[in-house]
Amino acid sequence: MKWFLGHLDQLFELMLNHAVLAVIPLVVGLLLAIPLGWLARRHRVLYTPLIAGTGLLYTIPSLALFILMPLVLGTGILDPVNVVAALTIYTVALLVRTVADGLGSVPDDVTQAATAMGIGRVRRFFGVELPLAVPVIAAGLRVAAVSNVSIVSVAALLGIPQLGSLFTDGFARNFLDPIVVGILACMALALVLDLAILWGSRAVTPWLRAGRPA
Repeated sequence: MKWFLGHLDQLFELMLNHAVLAVIPLVVGLLLAIPLGWLARRHRVLYTPLIAGTGLLYTIPSLALFILMPLVLGTGILDPVNVVAALTIYTVALLVRTVADGLGSVPDDVTQAATAMGIGRVRRFFGVELPLAVPVIAAGLRVAAVSNVSIVSVAALLGIPQLGSLFTDGFARNFLDPIVVGILACMALALVLDLAILWGSRAVTPWLRAGRPA
């Protein structure tokens, strides 16, 4: 507790960096996964290649991917963009199947009713199918958020400052306090992101709350 209180400024800065590195890939990955998931759901011939192909991306070791990114992007080894790009790949790997399954959970009679009302394909997707798929997509997004918070810590081995830096510092000095604080801070950040996604999904699906008994 003494070490925690004496390093609040450093902890806040590292947590902010950690949050940025975890959240940006989450948003970008979701935006990329939505059209890919739609393609997988819309065209059955693409389902297996897209789901299996993106799923294989998650098997790439994070440290190896962090090191590979500068070669692909032409960035410096310490550039945070490498972490963002790598975690975006992992997020897409997790969410493409989730988006496809979420769109697949929309009842056929609902989409048929929307079509019968003269709603076009694009409007039907954004106004009917995607909103109804939110609960399933949000569940996958929560998993991806927690995963990102965990994987970001590995980037400390490359010297990129975030909460993982507390682990490397603690191990280097054989000092337990920053390690424990870093673990608790990562858990707290993951919990905050998880709750934010949960509350956000409930906010955009008011019909689910309206259907529950008082």
